[in-house]
Amino acid sequence: MDKPLKALILAAGLGTRLRPLTLNIPKCLVEINSKPLLGHWLEKLEKLGCESVLVNTHYLESQVKSFIINRSEKKMKVKIVHEEHLLGTAGTLLSNIDFFENSTVLMLHADNYTSTDLKFFLNSYYLKPKNCLLTMLTFTTETPSKCGIVVTDKDGILIDFHEKKSDPPGNCANGAIYLFDNSLIKKIQSLNKNAFDFSKDVIPFFKGMINTWHTDKIFVDIGTPKALKDLEIYLSKEKFKQND
Repeated sequence: MDKPLKALILAAGLGTRLRPLTLNIPKCLVEINSKPLLGHWLEKLEKLGCESVLVNTHYLESQVKSFIINRSEKKMKVKIVHEEHLLGTAGTLLSNIDFFENSTVLMLHADNYTSTDLKFFLNSYYLKPKNCLLTMLTFTTETPSKCGIVVTDKDGILIDFHEKKSDPPGNCANGAIYLFDNSLIKKIQSLNKNAFDFSKDVIPFFKGMINTWHTDKIFVDIGTPKALKDLEIYLSKEKFKQND
């Protein structure tokens, strides 16, 4: 690894679909197995050897800040950036370009949960074809109309992308976990300095230049109470199997 690994955790969302649970707690602090989602991600990144992390905040930001300040694992540096107005997934990246100078960037959403070991994802990035500027994690979804559906060629290169279409061609979904470096950020700037949404304003411009890595592990968007409940049931069953 010739560049330090840094991460961007997107944690500023309002969590409206998770209400009433998120009326008094930010979505990134919703607990899975008695640990906040943000805690799961910080732990994963620390194990991965991540040097530093930038976490953006907006809704109930004082709770997020308190959690980060009081967490016990402190080998990895964590910087908090508050957004008075939401900048969007691409906007946050472009607004903090200096933080990621000369580094490998791992970008993810705090409200997703996966049991995937990210070291395999990281390895796929280092082995990606030379013409690819980005590596995207994909997973198999049971609700393709609610996801960004990815179409790849025989080598796993993204050739088409369908963002939340009613009848998409397949069920291979974008996990919204990405690896890239400054060359991609500079390309985004040159294409659209006002890019807001990464899926809508960035990905369509890089067809043929996105390497994908597919996980067969559980991957869940904790967007609704049902998704949260289903995940908790699944994890409790898995725990029971391990203890049986």
